[in-house]
Amino acid sequence: MDLSRPVEELTEGEAAAELEFLAKEIARHDIAYHTKDAPEISDAEYDALRRRNDVLEASFPHLIRQDSPSKRVGAGVAEGFAKVTHRVPMLSLNNAFSDEDVADFVARGHRFFEKDAGLKLAFTAEPKIDGLSASLRYEKGRFVQGATRGDGEVGEDITANLKTIRDIPQQLQGDGWPDEIEIRGEVYMSHADFEALKARSAAEGGQEYVNPRNTAAGSLRQKDPEITRSRNLKFFAYAWGYTSAPFAETQFEAVRKFGEWGFVINPLMIRTEGIEEMLVQYRRIEEQRATLGYDIDGVVYKLDNLALQQRWGFVARAPRWAIAHKFPAELAWTRLEAIDIQVGRTGALSPVARLQPVTVGGVVVTNATLHNEDYIAGRDSQGNPIRDGKDIRVGDWVQVYRAGDVIPKVADVDLSKRPAESHPYVFPDVCPACGSPAVQEFNEKTGKLDAVRRCTGDLICPAQAVEQLKHFVSRDALDIDGLGEKQIAAFYEDGRIMRPADIFTFAARDARSEKRLKDQDGWGDQSAEKLFAAIEARRQPELDRLIFALGIRHVGEGNAALLARTFGTFGQFEAVAAGAAGGDESARAQLMNIDGIGETVVNSVIRFFSNARNKQAVDDLLRQIAPLEYVVASAGESPVVGKTVVFTGSLEKLTRAEAKAMAERLGAKVAGSVSAKTDLVVAGPGAGSKLKKAEELGIETLDEDGWLELVGAQ
Repeated sequence: MDLSRPVEELTEGEAAAELEFLAKEIARHDIAYHTKDAPEISDAEYDALRRRNDVLEASFPHLIRQDSPSKRVGAGVAEGFAKVTHRVPMLSLNNAFSDEDVADFVARGHRFFEKDAGLKLAFTAEPKIDGLSASLRYEKGRFVQGATRGDGEVGEDITANLKTIRDIPQQLQGDGWPDEIEIRGEVYMSHADFEALKARSAAEGGQEYVNPRNTAAGSLRQKDPEITRSRNLKFFAYAWGYTSAPFAETQFEAVRKFGEWGFVINPLMIRTEGIEEMLVQYRRIEEQRATLGYDIDGVVYKLDNLALQQRWGFVARAPRWAIAHKFPAELAWTRLEAIDIQVGRTGALSPVARLQPVTVGGVVVTNATLHNEDYIAGRDSQGNPIRDGKDIRVGDWVQVYRAGDVIPKVADVDLSKRPAESHPYVFPDVCPACGSPAVQEFNEKTGKLDAVRRCTGDLICPAQAVEQLKHFVSRDALDIDGLGEKQIAAFYEDGRIMRPADIFTFAARDARSEKRLKDQDGWGDQSAEKLFAAIEARRQPELDRLIFALGIRHVGEGNAALLARTFGTFGQFEAVAAGAAGGDESARAQLMNIDGIGETVVNSVIRFFSNARNKQAVDDLLRQIAPLEYVVASAGESPVVGKTVVFTGSLEKLTRAEAKAMAERLGAKVAGSVSAKTDLVVAGPGAGSKLKKAEELGIETLDEDGWLELVGAQ
């Protein structure tokens, strides 16, 4: 699934599909990492999946799933171990990836405690150890049970293995410890011990170990404790769970007491007075990272005052009072062996660097994104140097980085190592998937051509075909019941539906086929007949839905409604669009004169109909369907004919585009701002200045339910 598309461009259905995918994908990786100790992706890639999930949930809160990753910690207990229920859940930490994220974290703390006059917030800062979390229960100072994090609620009983680690005292030293306490920290393997184990294994013809973290986790889950003992694992104590009595007033004091009780605590942990000191310590730890002798992947900040921690509280899977400031992924240099062009589902031609394999952040990288044509050239379409642009050529020695992104990126070029015979890379101007022209669109906002070049073969490009077909049958387009994304993908794979017209010839072709749909797995007589009936019911689509369904770039629901309202029939729309595509200036002027349609949309429509194969695909489709005429309601049929309507705030039952199309179909004019000429304002939750202005001008206002009742759509 393509997770690179901006969230604001997603439909509700696309967002729900992504959230479903992410819930399953993250759960799978949680099991691979926490339970099997065999991660399939890097930490940066995993963090990117979680951030994408968080952004989607923030944008579509009504779509948050019961199995959301934001509600989970870790993974279930591995087979072969007894279960241990944590008396206090072992939570995870939220991540920060920039100084600004840390500043936001501190600012949230100040806002939360803003009524505490003169209160100063102090935070501890310590390395984030890249190992396996463990909880150690002590009764009257004696170590009695140890467990993994598990899913945060239930972990694995690994007491016998933990007792082999010399950093874990069997009996607490000193005094002042509660009768019962759970000490928590991280089990890890040093670089030296890891290299020694790799060497021994290689000499004996044993398994190949990937990195210290996975090896430490696997060592801790051995059935034979003596194997665990031989791995020389280590432990840093830094937190606690259940305790029968308070033993400290601050985080810093508590960890210092751990040291007094016999635990190894990290010497780089300090107490800071604010954001400046926090970031200074982050830089100090980052500078020492390569010389520490063990893996860390960031710095953890915790509110120091324990009473304030309790007041600030927790979210589903993490404390509000702590955050992990992750390090950028490590950089690496390698050779660029080739540049390939991939065509995305929106037709964007994306350059991909094929690299001499190199390990970056614990992952072998063979491919990296090169962003776009301008980035490779180092200059824009007018020949002007662009910020951060590179003159990247095949054969160059390039720097690759992975900074939380799913796809590694080429960051820089070492010109001193450039081959003498190298030549500038020439970006293709035709689509490698279908041979259609690939063009750069003019951006009205910047006054320049876009950096991204796109294929113009919308309906016929195989690289775009499945996504175009999914869009064609989607809820806001032709809305064919029973023909969803999964069915479209399967039918395309089987060769049953390759173009929109194929949808409407499906039943006839199936009747003549030796492989009837009803005989396929998951289908039967009734379900196949139901699908064909649903397709048949859409042979007379509404005009605005059909125009939207074609997937013309920049023609969303709103613009489709404007075009349908202007031309009335598909034949008239197609005639004008095709005329403009053929160079008829009067036809182009007709499109440009539509109120609300700009040059970007007009150029996109013209490009679509300039492609002969797109035109053929539309003609084939029209032989199977009979689009309805777009009829605007008359004054006697609609209470809003001739009125100017403004929608503001968050609509909950309609998308903004649906509401606008509905109003226009009912004969209203939809405006973007409130003025004395406005007749009606429809305000959803979060309505601000527009609603206030409407009230000041005495303009009638309705909520969404009131609007639907007014127009008879309730």
